[in-house]
Amino acid sequence: MAKQTPEKKEKKENRLVRYLRGVRSEMRKVTWPTRQATVRLTGIVLAVTVAMSITLGLIDWVFSRLFALLIG
Repeated sequence: MAKQTPEKKEKKENRLVRYLRGVRSEMRKVTWPTRQATVRLTGIVLAVTVAMSITLGLIDWVFSRLFALLIG
């Protein structure tokens, strides 16, 4: 194997530095939600998750009862 010259190592570091600078630049462009909006949206996500869990649980229970009647 050939040894890496310092130039190649420097190029990798430069790519990493350039990437991180690009990430920082893009993060500055992000419009972050307010705390109130975050709390409200989190509540909506939790409510939908609970509602879907209950719905799927009920559907599962109904189908398990139907299969129990058909099989046994």
